[in-house]
Amino acid sequence: MTTESEENQGDEMEATTSKGSLSEIAAARTQKQPGSNALGVGLEARGVHAWFGEKHALANVSLDFWPGTVTALIGPSGCGKSTFIRTLNRMHEFIPTAAMAGEVLLNGEDIYAAGVDVTKIRLKVGMVFQKPNPFPSMTIAENVLAGLKLAQLKIENKDDLLEECLERAGLWAEVKDRLNTHGGALSGGQQQRLCIARALAVRPQVLLMDEPCSALDPGSTLRIEETISQLSSSVTIVIVTHNMQQAARVSDYTAFFLSDGGPGQMIEVGSTNDIFSRPKDERTENYVTGRFG
Repeated sequence: MTTESEENQGDEMEATTSKGSLSEIAAARTQKQPGSNALGVGLEARGVHAWFGEKHALANVSLDFWPGTVTALIGPSGCGKSTFIRTLNRMHEFIPTAAMAGEVLLNGEDIYAAGVDVTKIRLKVGMVFQKPNPFPSMTIAENVLAGLKLAQLKIENKDDLLEECLERAGLWAEVKDRLNTHGGALSGGQQQRLCIARALAVRPQVLLMDEPCSALDPGSTLRIEETISQLSSSVTIVIVTHNMQQAARVSDYTAFFLSDGGPGQMIEVGSTNDIFSRPKDERTENYVTGRFG
C-alpha cells in the first residue's frame, strides 16, 4: 500500500519533471529496434477487452511486445494498465466475475484458445508483482527453485541454476553465503530481486512487472532497474510504472493508457524517446508533463 509520504514524493517528482528532461533521459538510452533479436515471434495483444462483472474496465487494446525489448505502460491510476498486464498471462481470470475478449498471441498462438495449458503459459510469461512476495516458510534457495517444483520440471544441476538466476537478478553477491536463510529475512529490495530470480528459474520468454519498485527505496529501485536492463537482452519485459523518469530510464517503448470516464484504453504507443519528446496526442503530452494524473 502506498503511504501518504510516498504519494507526496511522487507528486513532487511529477511537478518537477519536464518533457525536456524526460526526453533527455530517454534519448541517452540506446534504443533497441523491433525484432532485432531472434528470440521468437514475441507477445502480441489483439483487440483486448476486460470486464469485472458489468464494469467494462479495458477497451480494444492492441499492442506488440518485441523480443528483447522493454515496454513501459504508463497512465493515471484506474486506467487499466494492471488489468491489461494481467490479461497477458491469464492472471485476469483469477478474479471472480472477470472476463476478457480479444486475443493474446505468444509465438503466434492464442494463449486463450481452447485446450491451452494455462500452467505452461505462466511458465513462459512470468510475473513480478508490486509487493515482493517470497514464500515466507522457504529459504532463499528454495524460493528460487519453487517454480520448478510446482511445475514438476527436472534439471540436472540445481546449484548452477540457483547461482545463475540469483546472478541475473543482481542478488548472488549479497546472498551466496546465506542461501539457507529464509527469504522473508531479506530487505524489501532484496526480496523483490529474489522474486525476479524465482521467475527466471523456469526460463520465461516474457517477464511482466507490475510496479515492481513502487514500495522500494531509491537504492533498491536503482538495482531493480539495472537488473531490468541486463535481463532485457534475453527476456521481453513489460513494466507498469507511475514513475515517468523510470519509464524514460528503462524502456525502449512506452504505451500511454487513459480512461477518460469510460473503460481504459491505449491512447498512444511509440518509442520512449518519441513519447516523451514529441507525443502525437495532446493528452499524452499533458500527462508526461505533469498537467494531470
